[in-house]
Amino acid sequence: MVMFLFLVIALVVVVAGVTLAVVSGGDSGPLPDADPERLRDSLPPDRPVGRPDVERLRFPLVVRGYRMADVDDALGRLGAELAERDARIADLESALAGARAAVAHQHVVMDKPAPEEQQ
Repeated sequence: MVMFLFLVIALVVVVAGVTLAVVSGGDSGPLPDADPERLRDSLPPDRPVGRPDVERLRFPLVVRGYRMADVDDALGRLGAELAERDARIADLESALAGARAAVAHQHVVMDKPAPEEQQ
């Protein structure tokens, strides 16, 4: 009987404590929703992306991994810069090939004997 009385008193104390906590916390209302964590150190918009920028890039974690919009933006930016660099490399290689051909053509013309030297 003493054990039963102890359990009833403990139950009353717990219910009273929970009720008091719920009633006294009514003024502040529910907690506001937290803003989702955003990508803080995005890729630099004012200059080309370098290796340190990519190594420093960290995506904030959300419930199911990473925010798709942040990852899509970063991958889109990196893809565009890689395409731009590939085009620039192709232009420079074509200009180099043209310069080498011009130099080779000048050597051939310079090595030909003059018409008066042939006679």
